Amino acid sequence: MIDHFDLLASIYDRFIGIQDHARLKELLKLPTDGWVLDAAGGTGRVSQQFNIMVGKSVVCDLSQKMLNQAQEKGNLMPVRSHIERLPFPDETFERILVVDSIHHLCNQQEAISAIIRVLKPGGRLVVEEPDIRHYAVKFVALAEKLLFMRSHFYTPEQIKNMFTSFNVNISMEHDGRFTAWIIVDKPLVKPASKRN
Repeated sequence: MIDHFDLLASIYDRFIGIQDHARLKELLKLPTDGWVLDAAGGTGRVSQQFNIMVGKSVVCDLSQKMLNQAQEKGNLMPVRSHIERLPFPDETFERILVVDSIHHLCNQQEAISAIIRVLKPGGRLVVEEPDIRHYAVKFVALAEKLLFMRSHFYTPEQIKNMFTSFNVNISMEHDGRFTAWIIVDKPLVKPASKRN
C-alpha cells in the first residue's frame, strides 16, 4: 500500500500552511512551561510555530519521512508511533494539538482514548479539523478517497461526541468558513465516586 505521507514529506510544508496561527495559540492557552504533544503532527509544521512558547515539543507521527523533516527543524522531539498506541506515560502533556489529522487516523476512538490518557489533569487538547459539511472540504475528502488515502472525515459535532464518554469539558468553535476546533479540558480533580 502507498504511504502518501512518506511521498509528500519533502514538499509538504510548502503546500500546507497554518490557517490561523493566532487563534490556535489562543485556544491552546500558550505560553506554557509544560510539554506539548503534536499528535499526528507530521513535519512539525504547527508545533514549530509555538516552540519558543512551551517547555518541550514532541511530534508524534507514523511517517518516518515526515518525522525526519520535523527533526531538521530543531528543538522538536520526533517520536514514531500510531496515535492509538502513544508510547508515553499517563498524564505527560500540558497541551496536545491534533491539526488536520483526525480524519487520517486508523481508529479515531482509540486515538482519542490514548490522547486523553497522556493529557495531564488541568491540561488542554485542541483538535483542528476541516468541516466536512462545506463543499470545498467534501472535494478534498473525495480527492483523498480517489488517492486511496483511507481518510474518514467527520462533522465537528461527531468529533465532539467522541469525547463525551471521558471526564472532560468540551467546547467547539468555528471560523465561519471551513475550520472547526474542538477544545477539550481535562479537570484537575476527578469526580468523587458515587456511594450506594
